Amino acid sequence: MTDRATIYIVDDDEVVRDSLKALLEVRQYAVQDFESGREFLAADPDLAGSCLILDIHMPGMTGLELLRAIRQRHPAAAAILVTGRRDAPIQAAAEELGAVALLDKPLAHGALFGAIEQALEQPRAGS
Repeated sequence: MTDRATIYIVDDDEVVRDSLKALLEVRQYAVQDFESGREFLAADPDLAGSCLILDIHMPGMTGLELLRAIRQRHPAAAAILVTGRRDAPIQAAAEELGAVALLDKPLAHGALFGAIEQALEQPRAGS
């Protein structure tokens, strides 16, 4: 496919980032990856028509903190949160922040691609 959206991955685990990037590139997505929330914010990418995949449990700035910061500049940015340790407060925060999905690691490919397609179909006026 052409004109595929950019997927931004923010995860402190290099193996996870590299594996996810390779998986998405096979599907013809443009992918940019970052090892921290601060690195992502410093890059300040254009999020129009894109999708974020954010790891929740990262040192320094969690994925939830990163999504809160992103919401200040891009209130309608489409985000998927991933975690290896789900609990009720994380679920509530993901819903409060308007995440498209909260997925458990290891990521099931079907659930991941379904969430990405859902994210990319959302209207994102004002992103």
